[in-house]
Amino acid sequence: MAEGGKTLEYTPTWVVALVCSVIVLISLSVERILHHLGKYLKKNNQKPLFEALQKIKEELMLLGFISLLLVVFQTRISKLCISEDLANKWLPCEIKKDAFSTAHFQTFFNSFVPGAARRLLAEASASSTGSCKEGKVPLLSITALHHLHIFIFVLAVVHVTFCALTILFGGAKIRLWKRWEDAIQEKEYNPEEVLKTKFTQVQEHAFIQSRFLGFGKDSALLGWLHSFFKQFYGSVTKTDYMTLRLGFIMTHCRGNLKYNFHKYMIRTLEADFKKVVGIRWYLWVFVVIFLLLNVSGWHAYFWIAFFPFVLLLAVGTKLEHVITQLALEVAEKHVALPGALIVQPSDDHFWFHRPRIVLLLIHIILFQNSFEMAFFFWIWAQYGFDSCIMGEIGYIIPRLVIGVFIQFVCSYSTLPLYAIVTQMGTSFKKDIFEEHIQEGLVGWARQAKTNKRKAANGSTTTSTHHGSSQVDHKETTPLRVQMAEVGGMQFAMEEGNAGEIEHATVSHGHK
Repeated sequence: MAEGGKTLEYTPTWVVALVCSVIVLISLSVERILHHLGKYLKKNNQKPLFEALQKIKEELMLLGFISLLLVVFQTRISKLCISEDLANKWLPCEIKKDAFSTAHFQTFFNSFVPGAARRLLAEASASSTGSCKEGKVPLLSITALHHLHIFIFVLAVVHVTFCALTILFGGAKIRLWKRWEDAIQEKEYNPEEVLKTKFTQVQEHAFIQSRFLGFGKDSALLGWLHSFFKQFYGSVTKTDYMTLRLGFIMTHCRGNLKYNFHKYMIRTLEADFKKVVGIRWYLWVFVVIFLLLNVSGWHAYFWIAFFPFVLLLAVGTKLEHVITQLALEVAEKHVALPGALIVQPSDDHFWFHRPRIVLLLIHIILFQNSFEMAFFFWIWAQYGFDSCIMGEIGYIIPRLVIGVFIQFVCSYSTLPLYAIVTQMGTSFKKDIFEEHIQEGLVGWARQAKTNKRKAANGSTTTSTHHGSSQVDHKETTPLRVQMAEVGGMQFAMEEGNAGEIEHATVSHGHK
């Protein structure tokens, strides 16, 4: 016999085979589900969502590696000893006489695991103290390692689930805007006709009236207050959509007034999802800091819930204020305009002149909210609702309310705002092209660079032969021009310079 129970030497073979069969069956089932989901996404040309699925697989692989490390090193970690005085500092719960009673370890998982297993874990934890000298205690018991293992798993699952729900519900609202796009495509609101309008009275335009008059004209504070409350009701109206759409098209796609702006937004949102669903290193740093500060009496889990809450309100207000600034620029410069009212996209309206910062902040908001919810469910399942780590009811209810509020507002308001407002930057994203066009341009540019290198090498090797050099020069000159144009198109696509792409395309068309 070994400490903590029987070894495989004295365990019935049918038990070992049965347990292995169940674990392998579950693992293969999950793997097959993910595999068929990936095939379905590829079949329906959902490359961004497929890449997001690959990101989820990477996170699962990371979880598996963490689990492996915990299992392999749990015995060694439990044998590391520290002084009792040091072990009694910065505790999540105050030490009580019955702190290690069996009632403390009754959890939700007992309904799935026989009671003997829990007792074996407790016995293993208690037996590990025998390796420490008097006055010393284990750095981390096997039971605590097991609970930490479960917490990391719950955190990852909740984060992926909450991100998926946010994209699902936020994307559903964005898809409701398709009727506005269809109305434009069906000439119910024809940009070509609008551009033929002789004059537009700026102050009478619906976009200006809803975003400028009475707010922000005389007081910047009133403009910010209007933007703050606007995110909770009618964050994006039909007039907003049509005006921002026209501003984007006239800046980046002037030659195609019927460009499908709605499909472009959906493509960019799907591409951003793969970035949001991952857990980056700085988010793991946040987890470690929170676990460090979760000291009894500090109520860190309560106060930290306000950080994503405040950050969410700030992001939503800023996105609304960008629309207000676009209206403000036009209203202050013009009384009447020849043609349509066109806003001018610019990075200057965003924090640090970088629209992509908004996605980073949304990523942090979603992860921290997921962390709060995961921590709550983990404590409830592992230790019970009355656990000292859970805290008083006066701290629990506000946390849950804030968590639900963040999830709802982020899906209903912030994400749709992000999808349309971040297109109002100076540059556009590569998703402005359909996927097959992106692949064609990138492949074309790569082939052109390869041919350019070959041509350069050929010119070098024939430099000693004057006659051959002249022939090569004549043959490669048109090719070099074409490759330079393609290289310029690739650079423009990456940098978001529509003017260079249009120029390169037109030039190539004349050849």
